[in-house]
Formats: sequence, C-alpha cells, structure tokens
Amino acid sequence: MAIATSFGAIRGVLFDIDDTLVDLEYAMTTALRDVSEHLLPGLDQAGWVKFGRIFTHETTHFYDRYLAGELTFNEQRLLRGRAALGHFGVELEDGEESQAWVAEYHQRQTAYVQAFGDVAGVLDSLDAAGVPYGAVSNNVHDYQRAKLDGAGLSRIRILVGTDTVGVAKPDPAIYLEGVRLLGTEPGETLYVGDNRLLDADGATAAGLVGVWLNRTGEVVEEFTGRQVDSLAQLLSKAPTAA
Repeated sequence: MAIATSFGAIRGVLFDIDDTLVDLEYAMTTALRDVSEHLLPGLDQAGWVKFGRIFTHETTHFYDRYLAGELTFNEQRLLRGRAALGHFGVELEDGEESQAWVAEYHQRQTAYVQAFGDVAGVLDSLDAAGVPYGAVSNNVHDYQRAKLDGAGLSRIRILVGTDTVGVAKPDPAIYLEGVRLLGTEPGETLYVGDNRLLDADGATAAGLVGVWLNRTGEVVEEFTGRQVDSLAQLLSKAPTAA
C-alpha cells in the first residue's frame, strides 16, 4: 500500500523518537527543575531556562561519548547535570548525593514523557492506509521501547536502536535496518526527525526521503531539503520543501 504526500508516493514511514514523537525536552527540563530546586534556591525563571538549555543542548558532547562507548548512559547524564549545576556555582558531590540525583531525575523524567499532540492523527492515517511505520533512534532499543510504551505509543512495534545494528545515526546502516523491517525500499520510505543533520540529511544520504521536523520554525538558509513544522503536514499534498 502507498499513500500520496507532497514528497511523492510513500510506502513506509520511519520516525525519530526524542523530540519528534515524544516531548523529551519538556520532560527533561521539568524533571531537572524538580530534582535541583533544593540546590538552586531562588533561581529565577531565566536561570531555569539557562539551566535546562545547558543540560539539553550545550552538553550533548557527553551524549556523543556515550554513543561512542566511552561513557555509560548514567555517566553522561551525571556529567551533564554537573555541568549545568556548575554554571551556577553548585558542585554535585560524588557518591550518594550524585547517585540519588541521577536516580530521582530518571524517575521523574520518565513520568513526564508524553507524545506530542500531532502524533496520534498521523499514525491513525497510516493505519487506515495500510502503510507500515516504525522508529529509528540514537539510543538503545529497550530504553526506547519502554519510553514509547510509557507515552502511549505501543502500536509502534518496529523499533531500531543503536544496539540493533551496532551503529548510530548518521550511519546509513541504522536507517536501512528500519527500511528492511518495514519491508519497503529506501526511496519510498519517509524518515522524519527533529535533528536536521542526523534525521533529514542523514536519512537522505542513506537513500530515504529525509524530512526535517522543524517545530520551532528555525531558519537555516543553507538547508534546501524537505521540512515540515508539524507531523500533521507529513501527509499533506501541499508543497512543504524549503
């Protein structure tokens, strides 16, 4: 089965997960504030915004080291927390204090994860059209499986993680494994995600129809590829290419 879109006839769709299907940034920043307020009493809203941005956007090199096998998942999370707290002059002590911080953060962040409001409608349309779909993520399979299920997205059964084929995006093999599981061909498979380089450019380089989900309307003049500002636009027949 195929579905007509502004990107041509599509026989399968693969999604990124974090900040594409689920609002991970909201979950992260809200949980961060919960577990750190006692360490940063009196911090104003601008401070909390900066604190959250350091953790979510300015310390991603620690996550890259996790993907490279240099750090465990909790180690990269703790290093990011220490960097954010350190910006405000707070040191998270080794031992019980740091382990308690990581454990509580994990519990709260997991509870806050929820699907974006535009996800269900797209999946309903794909189900109705008989078009298969799945997810390809730069995290391990079981962790992301639990995240999808907890966010009410258990109907996304096909899931490829970094441990599935032993590589991370933008290695072509991880996208192509998703295509193989869908039973489609790369050129008829849509791949959409919020990371312009890893999702739109990476998937396109692997032969898929890569689309940047640009929810914030960021202007990148050098980007001439496909983009949408909502998942609801994916199945629209109106032109959406930049």
